[in-house]
Amino acid sequence: MKRREFLKKAGAGTVAAAAAGAIGAPAVHAKKTIKWKMVTTWPPKLSYLQDAAEYMAKKVELMSDGRFKIKVFAAGELVPALQTFEAVSQGGTINAGSSVAYYQAGKTAAAQWFAAVPFGLDSLGMAAWFKFGGGQELWEETYAPFNVLPRPGGSTGVQMGGWFNKKIETIDDFKGLKMRIPGLGGKVLAKAGATVVLTPGGEIFTNLERGVIDATEWVGPLHDEIMGFYKVAKYYYYPGWHEPGAFVEYIFNKKAYEELPKELQAILDAACSQASEWTTAGFNAGNSKALESLIYKHNVKLMRFPDPVLEKLKVYSKEVLNEIAAKDPQAKKVNDSFQKFKKVVGTWGEVSEKPYYNSIADKYPLKK
Repeated sequence: MKRREFLKKAGAGTVAAAAAGAIGAPAVHAKKTIKWKMVTTWPPKLSYLQDAAEYMAKKVELMSDGRFKIKVFAAGELVPALQTFEAVSQGGTINAGSSVAYYQAGKTAAAQWFAAVPFGLDSLGMAAWFKFGGGQELWEETYAPFNVLPRPGGSTGVQMGGWFNKKIETIDDFKGLKMRIPGLGGKVLAKAGATVVLTPGGEIFTNLERGVIDATEWVGPLHDEIMGFYKVAKYYYYPGWHEPGAFVEYIFNKKAYEELPKELQAILDAACSQASEWTTAGFNAGNSKALESLIYKHNVKLMRFPDPVLEKLKVYSKEVLNEIAAKDPQAKKVNDSFQKFKKVVGTWGEVSEKPYYNSIADKYPLKK
C-alpha cells in the first residue's frame, strides 16, 4: 500500500510540475516581429511627404499589434534622395521606399505616367485609373522586372506652374531658361527650348538663389512657402499644366512583400491606402491656407500662364507622349490605357466639375 501511494503521489507531482513549467515557458508558436527599413526621397519632416511615410509606418505597427515595424529614413540618411528605387529593388536591409514614379524614367519610360501626365488626369482621375481603369495592374507590371511592387501614396493635387525670375509672356520665353522640372513636363519644356535640370528637393533653394537655375517647380503653396522660394524668385505661375494630379508612390521589395504572411500584406496595403487619403486631404487643406499667406503676407506676384503659351505646351505635350510611346512598347501600353480612361472621366468632368468651378470662380478673387 505504501508503495502504491508513493507512486500515485509521485505521478501527480510530475504532472503538476510539467503543467507549471508549460505555463511559465514562452509560447513555442509565438510569431516573430518583422522589421523593415524604409528610405525616402524627401527632406526630414517635410509635410505630407516625409511625415506621410512615417504615418504609414505607424499604422502598420498599430494594425499588426507590433508584429510588423517599419523604420523610416529621410533622404540622405541611408541612401541619396534619388537612389530610393535602387535601394528597394536590391532589397536586403531596405525593403520599402517613398518616392515619385517619374524619378524612375531612366529605368523604364513607362514609369512617368504613374506620377503625372501634362494636361492629363487630376488627382480624382488618377485614383480612379489606378483602381478601376487598370492603372495599378500596369504599374505593377512596369515595376516587376525590378523586383519592386508599387502602391499609390497620395496626391499633391494640381500643382503650381512654378517660380520664375522673368515673366513668361510667349512660348519663346522658355528658350534658354534653366528650370528644375522632372518627368514628362520637363521633356515638354525641353521641346520648348528650356534647359531641364533635375535636382533633389533639398538643393532647389540654393540652386535658385545662386543662379544655377532660373526657375523651378516643386509642389504647391504649402511646400513652396516652407521652402522659402518667394525669397529668391519674383513670379509665381499657375496652373500646373505639367502635374495636374501628381501622385506619390510607396514601393516595396517584391520578394520581401511576398514573403510576408497574408495578413501582414493586407495590413501594409491598408496602411498605404490610409496614408494616401491622409496625404491628399492634407495637401488640399494646406495649399489653400498657404496660397493666401504667400499672396497677402509675402506679397508674391501671382501670374497666370497666357492662354497661347498653354495651348502651345499642350501641343508639345501630345508630341512628347507619342514620341516616347513610339519607342517603348510598355510606355505605349500604359499611354493607351491612360488616354482611353482620360476620355471616359473627361466626359463626366465636362458636365460636373468644370461648370461648377466656373460658376463659383468669381467668388474667390485672386490678388494680382
